[in-house]
Amino acid sequence: MTFDEFTESLSRNAPPVADPALAALWWAGRNDWDQAHEIVQAHEGEPSCDLVHAWLHRREGDPGNARYWYRRAGVAMSASSVADEWGEIVNRLLLR
Repeated sequence: MTFDEFTESLSRNAPPVADPALAALWWAGRNDWDQAHEIVQAHEGEPSCDLVHAWLHRREGDPGNARYWYRRAGVAMSASSVADEWGEIVNRLLLR
């Protein structure tokens, strides 16, 4: 799946991917923070989900909690905008 296909799928009723981190980003892309957060919480300890968890807390304006999850994911907090980081993470996970 390409990034464009992923973003175009946001108009569907369900994520087109089974990967939990990408599914959480899909829900976040539809502005459903709670659904996205529920998914990453269920997959705590998986680095990709911990990264998305970090991004979700950054998006909600909780930098302290975000830093904790970035550390858990082994990734530095991005200097990009929250919106740009969403795309960066989606692309990173699609390329795995």
